[in-house]
Amino acid sequence: MPGGLMALLDDVAVIARAAAASVDDVGVAASRAGAKAAGVVIDDAAVTPNYVTGFTPDRELPIIAKITRGSLKNKLLILLPAALLLSAFLPWAITPILMMGGLYLSYEGAEKIIEKLGGEKHGETLGDPIDDPANFEKERVAGAIRTDLILSAEIMAITLASVADQPLLNRALILAIVGAGITFAVYGAVALIVKMDDIGLHLAERESPSAKKLGRGLVHAMPKVLTALSGIGTVAMLWVGGGIFLHGLDDLGFHVPSGIVHGVEQAVEHATGPLGVVIGWTTQAALSALFGLALGAFAAFVLHKVLRIGAHKAAEEN
Repeated sequence: MPGGLMALLDDVAVIARAAAASVDDVGVAASRAGAKAAGVVIDDAAVTPNYVTGFTPDRELPIIAKITRGSLKNKLLILLPAALLLSAFLPWAITPILMMGGLYLSYEGAEKIIEKLGGEKHGETLGDPIDDPANFEKERVAGAIRTDLILSAEIMAITLASVADQPLLNRALILAIVGAGITFAVYGAVALIVKMDDIGLHLAERESPSAKKLGRGLVHAMPKVLTALSGIGTVAMLWVGGGIFLHGLDDLGFHVPSGIVHGVEQAVEHATGPLGVVIGWTTQAALSALFGLALGAFAAFVLHKVLRIGAHKAAEEN
């Protein structure tokens, strides 16, 4: 009996060590996958604050909470099962789906720039006047969750592509960890950003001169920060969208575009000495954004000009 008990304890210890190793593997893989999705996370964090502009301060956090719940549903209830099914039955479809998402992000970023430069606006914009606050809030939350679905799909697809060699259960755990972790990190940061002016007002009312100074600085800085975030979000859309599309082309065998970008990046790295890695990466990001801008502008031209002309001609013929 003692010998059997010891053998059983040995077996339990072996299983426990294997489980611990598996947990470690999942944690390491999740952190690596999350790092690869960082570009989309920046985009998400930069874009989302725009969806709570125009509301009274008491509605800002409830709106962010609604968007957070919608984002979790997007990732855990829709995209996670879809990603697992894709990886099991249609792994070849992951790259084209990523490229479609990259095309959409490039189109969104390019359209924002075209509108900023005085181009024609398509659909409702965040700057439109508010007639019905309740309906406005409902539409803004729905719009934010739709945008989140696209960005979340990119995050989950990037994560899935980076853990394709993991067992199915590990893949599911990694996707869930990355999805939930990124959601809380992004919307926690967004909540902090949009309430920063309220924090500043609170500090400005304190007796401490340093607190007053910091509070006034926050209040004055926040409009500039939100404006900067809007610009960063647009650039991030182009950078992420263009980069995803370039990598997709490379995976499909079209190596020239990504090869050119990679070649320029390496040349800049070698030419700039100690700062070569940083400047090289910046160059790669800028070239990816320019590619995304060209790609998105072409998509906007096809969507708003070519297809519209075709639709008008078809209507006239009928």
